[in-house]
Amino acid sequence: MRHRRNQTTLDRKADARKALLRGLATSVILYENVNTTLAKAKAVRPFVERLITTGRKKSLHARRQLMKELTVESAVNKILEELGPRYATRPGGYTRIIKLGNRKGDNAEIAQIQLVK
Repeated sequence: MRHRRNQTTLDRKADARKALLRGLATSVILYENVNTTLAKAKAVRPFVERLITTGRKKSLHARRQLMKELTVESAVNKILEELGPRYATRPGGYTRIIKLGNRKGDNAEIAQIQLVK
């Protein structure tokens, strides 16, 4: 039974999944739009939204929490200095997912995850 199992596993072990989400979230934050599969985009969306909400505070504690999750200092700086003030009054919904069609090789659904302007 699947009662209360609502985390997407992406067919990976926990460590590999965490590393994948960290890398994808870092790319979304640095480049503001990334093409990936639809399943990965849906999995990384709440992770990115949580990071941006944490970065809205712009405190030392927020910086340390972000460094614990991202480990790339340029992404943390961008959240605290650029994205936090940009979304200061927005109550959530910092990302959007746009479906782009299917990939030619394996017919996987491709989507673009991007930050809302």
